[in-house]
Amino acid sequence: MSFKLSKRSLRKLVGVNERLQEVVHQAILGTAVDFGVIEGVRTLERQKQLVESGASKTMKSKHLKGRAVDLMAYLNGRASWELNLYDDVANAMKLAAKSQGVALTWGGAWHIPDIREWEGTMEEAMNAYVDLRRSQGRRPFIDGPHFELVG
Repeated sequence: MSFKLSKRSLRKLVGVNERLQEVVHQAILGTAVDFGVIEGVRTLERQKQLVESGASKTMKSKHLKGRAVDLMAYLNGRASWELNLYDDVANAMKLAAKSQGVALTWGGAWHIPDIREWEGTMEEAMNAYVDLRRSQGRRPFIDGPHFELVG
């Protein structure tokens, strides 16, 4: 099944780096899980709110410069936070990034600088990240909806 971005998602992409926009546009055509864009460019005030609430860990977010997007997975037409859906979205983003020649980092596997170079599935990448953080005695910070340009 082929999906498409809604008008709302397209509005959320305004101001986002063109290369990242192209990846999102290609990914929606090849994804197994429908998704929409819930955040592109962020204001400094919004970033402060997210850091204060613990939803973000930095005031240096790439959202501030249009170099990141957050994507919401949909299951049967309804927004879902089920983590396994984000693995599938990340697989589509990885394939699109490879096709477009765009280096991406995914918030579900922060330890991988460029998801195009990961040999396995994005589920395996996330599991490897969780294992790594636990082996370091640290809690993983899983941000499955988040994708950002490298650099």
